[in-house]
Amino acid sequence: MTRASVTIGDTTVHAGSRATVLLPVPDTFLRQGSAMPVHVFHGRREGPSLFVCAAIHGDELNGVEVIRRLLRLKRLNQLAGTLYAIPIVNIYGFMANTRYLPDRRDLNRFFPGKEGGSLASELASVFFENVVKKCGYGIDLHTGSNHRRNLPHIRGDMEDPAVLAMAEAFGAPLALDLSGLEGSLRAAAKESGVRVLLFEAGEPLRFDEFSIRAGLRGITSVMESLNMLPAGKRKRRQVPLQIATDRAWCRAPASGLFRAAAKLGQHVGQGEVLGTIHDPIDGRSTNLVAPRDGVIIGDQSLASVYKGDAVMHIARFDAPRQAQASVDEYSEMVMDARVAR
Repeated sequence: MTRASVTIGDTTVHAGSRATVLLPVPDTFLRQGSAMPVHVFHGRREGPSLFVCAAIHGDELNGVEVIRRLLRLKRLNQLAGTLYAIPIVNIYGFMANTRYLPDRRDLNRFFPGKEGGSLASELASVFFENVVKKCGYGIDLHTGSNHRRNLPHIRGDMEDPAVLAMAEAFGAPLALDLSGLEGSLRAAAKESGVRVLLFEAGEPLRFDEFSIRAGLRGITSVMESLNMLPAGKRKRRQVPLQIATDRAWCRAPASGLFRAAAKLGQHVGQGEVLGTIHDPIDGRSTNLVAPRDGVIIGDQSLASVYKGDAVMHIARFDAPRQAQASVDEYSEMVMDARVAR
């Protein structure tokens, strides 16, 4: 019996085929026509529907490259179920090298969106109605924001057994148990019964090879766990997932130029010096001190800081040294593995 086709927009995709669909979105002010590209892979065999998206924030490039490499995998010829891959959701921010939409709205605060609303609401609605609601699962790819870098980690509702299983399959060493703010893709998807995992890695407007490899490795691992792809010939090594119990930003106690003494993925103890803020005029120095034990999962990449700036993001774990060990082992596995380009 032939598997039923799927329809997205005005395009029908038959079992065993693939298509690139251009979903119409509101025009730019040039009125030349705008569209959101969606790559659809509809397998011959029954299976789950999964979306993988990037650039909900237009300056987050790592996920765009992850999806480019995903689309080139020959393994997709063996796909069971349906994959929707959206390399650029926020096309307006992407063209302008900015996180936001032209009206300065954050798209990830407007889901599920609505027709007849703001540009953010319109764009969110196109994506949500045509892609998200067709799926049972999703993986949303992000980076840090505003000159901040993120250690590769997972965010999601870890109290949901299906989301937790996806997180464990993804293979990243650390996770934050977060269900998503109101208006976020994760929160809206959850209301519609769609399980979404968010992958954070790297910084905006930059490609980071480690983050890209980690993202591609994680997506294919999740697809294997959902039986969308056959398992590889070699069983992948995994590290135990460490779920944070708490997190907080360490803020600058003074303005100046920051020199870090600690790095992403490092375990730090309460009271440990994370770096020094130097006065560029008279040379006076102020230490940035860890307010708690934990592992650094994010930091600011700019040297210049103002008093109160979020400089280092520290997550607390029941076993922080084991969390750092998992990060170190994971880093070696990702960079040693062969990866598609």
